[in-house]
Amino acid sequence: MTAIHIKSPALTLKAGARALRRIRENGLAPADVGILPGAAGGPKALGIQGLDLALFGDWLPRAPRERSLIGASIGSWRFASACLPDAARGIRRLGELYTQQCFSRNADIFEVSASCTRMLDDLLDGQDAQVLANPHYRLNVVVVKSHGRLADDAKGTLGLGLGAVIRDNLLGRRHLHRHFERVILHDARLAPPLEALRDFPSRCLPLDVGNLRHALLASGSIPMVMQGVRDIPGVGPGTYRDGGLLDYHLDLPYQGGDVVLYPHFTDKVIPGWFDKGLPWRRGDAGRLQDVLLLAPSREYLARLPHGKLPDRKDFKRYLGDDAGRQRYWNKAMEESRRMGDEFLELVDGGRLGEHLQPL
Repeated sequence: MTAIHIKSPALTLKAGARALRRIRENGLAPADVGILPGAAGGPKALGIQGLDLALFGDWLPRAPRERSLIGASIGSWRFASACLPDAARGIRRLGELYTQQCFSRNADIFEVSASCTRMLDDLLDGQDAQVLANPHYRLNVVVVKSHGRLADDAKGTLGLGLGAVIRDNLLGRRHLHRHFERVILHDARLAPPLEALRDFPSRCLPLDVGNLRHALLASGSIPMVMQGVRDIPGVGPGTYRDGGLLDYHLDLPYQGGDVVLYPHFTDKVIPGWFDKGLPWRRGDAGRLQDVLLLAPSREYLARLPHGKLPDRKDFKRYLGDDAGRQRYWNKAMEESRRMGDEFLELVDGGRLGEHLQPL
């Protein structure tokens, strides 16, 4: 991807304290990056596709090394795409498949789940083993095991369970242990790149060709939108759902001294999905001290159709006009190349540090 001169900034660049000092003093080289997080966010992933293409298709391959990719929901799908034999092709394919999805006016959880299962099958296309044997990337997929009423897909029961989660989350995130267990399914060659997880009951278990698709599907299974995934092989009985419910933006205790490079939809780190409406809930500065966050700038977003990245509400906004939604999403993916080009221009010119803000 060729870097070009950008008149108005497409990127907002923020860094944790240790990453800020490091990059301002020494710049940033691809060999410095050991971990990449990928947040939950559905179609927002399409709006930063250009960043993923610049990173996985150009910049990171300049310095091949073992890197951990840890994603929840669409973040895990993005990274599974990047672990395919041709990363750029996989990332573009995910965008095509997601954009091509169409639903009936009264689509239920069964229709949405069936569509996502087909999309995942088309994306991996029999290359599950290659994803798990990627020479450089180690995939980590975040899901949650749902307790009590949250294990049921019936609207009434599940709705009561979600109401209890909202109530307990207002009292404090720590109370969510009553409702969820965190499960991280990881490349068997390398443990997740995290310090000990003490905030919630957590298990780390190996991915294999027998559970990769189950894990990816569960990681994106939003309650009331999709069916929960039951009895993941190698994980045990239970109902597993979207990892973003607990770890929306991956506010996790990253391990080691490498830069944690975070291509993100927004310049904020919101701990859990239920914290979206709680502005006082933000990521922990200590956990994020090595993070370099790349996000669309306000100026960039203002120039997009509807002044925002694609999101799930677009399915309703364009109800009955799938062609219109597809044009909009394709435009967003095309425009997102500006973010990738700008990152390459700044990092190759040694000017990244000049544009950093504290995270």
